[in-house]
Order: sequence, then structure tokens, then C-alpha cells
Amino acid sequence: MNSLVRRQTLHEELSAEIRQMILSSELIPGDKVFEPELCERFQVSRTPLREALKVLAAEGLVQLLPNRGARIALITREEAMQIFPIIGGLEALAGELACQALEDREIARIQELHDVMVSHYHRQEDEAYITLNRTIHEFFIDGARNPRLSDVYRREHGRLSTLRYFAPKSPSQWDEAVEEHAQMMSALHRRDGQRFARIARDHMRHKADVVLQTIDALQSRSRAA
Repeated sequence: MNSLVRRQTLHEELSAEIRQMILSSELIPGDKVFEPELCERFQVSRTPLREALKVLAAEGLVQLLPNRGARIALITREEAMQIFPIIGGLEALAGELACQALEDREIARIQELHDVMVSHYHRQEDEAYITLNRTIHEFFIDGARNPRLSDVYRREHGRLSTLRYFAPKSPSQWDEAVEEHAQMMSALHRRDGQRFARIARDHMRHKADVVLQTIDALQSRSRAA
């Protein structure tokens, strides 16, 4: 393997590792990225680390600060309030299209993932639940068979990723989210796109409420620091 390929592979691996640290809340929105600590942890130099941070910045997970390094992205309440209706509308449209476009075997596969996700919920395995939740939503989006829709969704969704999966839910909010997923699966099996779209919009509004509370808490924490 030549040096260019090795370098590309290394920064891709680092991107994946740091992305998981962010989505598992090991790295918290608003916090500074301490490059020396990450270099030591992963036994790499700063060059591939900074290449990895550029990848994550393009995804909206990291903010690069001129002459000040990088920090985990923390968007404002106003930005989130603008983004959530876009994501909700895209998920609703994608689900409506997916109800008609997905093959039976694909719906069966999503149902399998949903069942495993629910088992994680009952065992209170939050990280595993969140990972499968994200995968299922991506199935809904890609099931629309509309690459432009998928591109716009991932670009906007990336800016909220650190918050949607960091935001803590109360037991009643977890119950509500799981029930809404069950309703979406029922609509998908029935190929009822309009019902799916209504549930998806409600689901996203409820997520927005949790995330906005989290933004307020994180911004207060950042000001105090």
C-alpha cells in the first residue's frame, strides 16, 4: 500500500472513531477538541488528526476555529428552530415516497431492525438504541429513491447530529418515541404514505422540543465555562 493510500485510510479511521465519540457523548457539543490528547489516544501525529477533523467539519459535527483549533459543533437555538422543520418535512416526504417505493423484503428488513431497537429500549441500552434509530431513519430517507432528497437531508441533519443524539430524554419521552416508531412501521407495512408523513412530522416536533432544551442547557454551560 502506498503512502497516500495509508494516509487516506488513517484519517478515515480517525474520522470514524471521533464521530463515534461525539455521537456517544464522550465529546460534548461546545467543548474544545484537545488535539494532543487525541493524538496520544490514537497514537497518531497531528496531520492525519487534522485531516479527520476537516472531514467532521464538513459533516457539521466539528467547527474549525481560525488559530484556535476546533470544537465540537454547538448550533444556536435559532439555527435549530430553522433546521428542524426542514428535516421534519424531508422525513415526511421521504416516508411517503418510501411507502410506495420500498420492496417487501426491504420493509421486512426495517422491521427486523425496529424489533432489535425496541429490545435495546427495554434493556435501557441507550447507545445501541440510538445507533439503530439512526440506521432506521436513513432507511426511510434512502427508501424514497431520491438522491437529491437524501443529500439535502444528510447535509442539514449533520448539523444537528451532536444534539439529537446527545439530548437526554425522560422515560415518558422515550416511550413516546418508541410508540411513534411503531406507528411509522405500521403505516409502512400498510403503504399508507400520508399517515406515515403525519407521524414523522409529529415525531420530529417532539425531538425538536428535547433538543431545544438541550441547547439551552449547553449554552448556559458554555457561558459559565
